[in-house]
Amino acid sequence: MVMIDKSGRVFIYQRVYKLESIWQSVARMIPYKIFAGSSHPILANAICQGLEKELSPITIKQFACGETYVKFDETFRGQDVFLVQTCRTGHMNDDLMELFLMIDAARQSFARNIHVILPYFAYSRQDKIHEAREGISAKLLADLIVKAGANHVITLHLHSDQTQGFFDVPVDNLNPRRIFVDYFKAKNLKDAVIVSPDAGGAKMAKKFADELGVSMCILHKQRPEHNVSEVSHVIGDVAGKTPIIVDDMVDTAGSVVAAKVALLAAGANDEVYLCATHAIFSGPARERLSDASFAEIVCTDSLPVENPPTNFKAITMAPLFAGVVQNVAEQKSVSKLYL
Repeated sequence: MVMIDKSGRVFIYQRVYKLESIWQSVARMIPYKIFAGSSHPILANAICQGLEKELSPITIKQFACGETYVKFDETFRGQDVFLVQTCRTGHMNDDLMELFLMIDAARQSFARNIHVILPYFAYSRQDKIHEAREGISAKLLADLIVKAGANHVITLHLHSDQTQGFFDVPVDNLNPRRIFVDYFKAKNLKDAVIVSPDAGGAKMAKKFADELGVSMCILHKQRPEHNVSEVSHVIGDVAGKTPIIVDDMVDTAGSVVAAKVALLAAGANDEVYLCATHAIFSGPARERLSDASFAEIVCTDSLPVENPPTNFKAITMAPLFAGVVQNVAEQKSVSKLYL
């Protein structure tokens, strides 16, 4: 605002507090670059598109002996780096080794902070000792990521909440539930019921059901051996209702297919939906899921899925990850993006 006094002198008044706010916002903005491993370039590029930012160049190749070579092709000294890498089915050990080398190379290159975007955290199911002489692989993997030099991990729907405590650095464990709830609200299913395939997923299913405004039920599941599932009881009323089975992951699909059979036997509608965060789809999963004829199989794109089963739909998490990156760079809250 411009004012002139009686003597003709000109005074310029500005809203100083607004200018200070702008400069403070600029000062808070952390300069950063985003690099991606070879595991999921489609998701990495989608995250960058959401940020209107280019994916920075990186060289990743294999030596003749099978060792992995990683080199960043531009400097980021004094800046933050975000490394996008997931753990693909059948390639997770290679993907993890590639990630360790990326983290180490970033540390050796004087990155200010190293943020690991790890949509699917492999080895997460071994989070406690079930039988004598087993290891706890989730804790070991967390230690390896931190030891390599990561300062912060951004992941999606860990298999168990306690895994977050295995890390000695901050972890943002994003939850896709709100995105799934919005998706199924838009479908306006008649007499829907949320189904937890086991007791361990009851807490997640209850929150899902509450947000969707429907009832829930729990299946009692037994595992006589690894990747083998048997459903003995259906706890709750599913007769005449449209079930939505919710889980954190689908591996060989034995559990969810057995769940559908049990639900139909209990009188549920033939139109059964499956909703899971991580589409691992190993071994006979695709064939089992296609044969089971689910009304729809809804998963995130935390993992790339080749030759998807019938009625498969992937919901991208790129906007969520992009929002997290932006808020981290601006030093703002992350939880408000998904809670």
